[in-house]
Amino acid sequence: MSLAVAVCYYAAGRLGLTGRLVVEGAVVTPIWPPTGVAVAALMLFGARVWPGIALGSFLVIASLTAPGPTTVVTVVSNTVAPLCAFLLLRRADFRPDMARLRDGLSLVFLGGFGAMLISATAGVGLQVAKGSLDESEFWPVWLAWWVGDTMGVLLVAPLLLVLAGPAGRFRIRRWKEAAFLGLATLVLMPMAVLSPMSMLFLVFPLLIWAALRFQLAGSMLCALFASVLTTFEATSGQGAFLHLTDVEIMAKLQAFNGSAALTALLLASVITEQHATRRSVRRACQELAEVLEHLAAGEPSPGPPGTAGSRATPPGGHQDP
Repeated sequence: MSLAVAVCYYAAGRLGLTGRLVVEGAVVTPIWPPTGVAVAALMLFGARVWPGIALGSFLVIASLTAPGPTTVVTVVSNTVAPLCAFLLLRRADFRPDMARLRDGLSLVFLGGFGAMLISATAGVGLQVAKGSLDESEFWPVWLAWWVGDTMGVLLVAPLLLVLAGPAGRFRIRRWKEAAFLGLATLVLMPMAVLSPMSMLFLVFPLLIWAALRFQLAGSMLCALFASVLTTFEATSGQGAFLHLTDVEIMAKLQAFNGSAALTALLLASVITEQHATRRSVRRACQELAEVLEHLAAGEPSPGPPGTAGSRATPPGGHQDP
């Protein structure tokens, strides 16, 4: 299992590197998918897969530069950050199906914003210590690194968790609506991103539609597609990112990716929780209706023994009036 996690981590890392940006002379990725792969793997298979995360991180670094003493620090920080996210989420009673709003909030603030401070601080601090970065460049690069790791958790981990669980094996009952949503996404999102008039706001109605009708699976797919498409346009400096400086591109891209991820994740969590509550209320009403039917017919209720609706027959076969 650890080997499979390492392969997935490495593949996600290579994909993430295709959307690199330069901030203050340092190369950063607006979305770093391996953090999402690592957190999802830990939540699904437990802490025993951490060697796969470490191996995958080492392979990604080795594909970029010759491994050295500093590689150990980077590998350790890239492994410890998802492990801390896993421990924090488990302490918060996080459920991988994310059927509650508190699960979405836990993933955002504990798994994303909180735990990814470790990898960003260690990675950028190491570059400052080596002399690759000036101290004055620490915070801009740190912010870009932290947001990239966080976006990996918020965009990739929820999708993997939902698709791996029972909710991921969905049967699309509203296939016509799903097809129409997919077509609208393929048409409107490129239009919003490629337009030089900065029409990125057109993405959010699609995210809301996907969250309301298809919950996490639909909203996270939509958000991931939007973020990946926007990231590639930002790296090429086209569309809504035309004539912007590197810092402006990174700031605008981070704001959009963060807003899209939070909208899709939290809104879908709210809708999923409401659906679960509605199902629970419906089941309770059905059980109550069955009890009332039995009572109206003069029969013992099917409730558990000892409850008010259950009347046991005393010895001798006679029942008190």
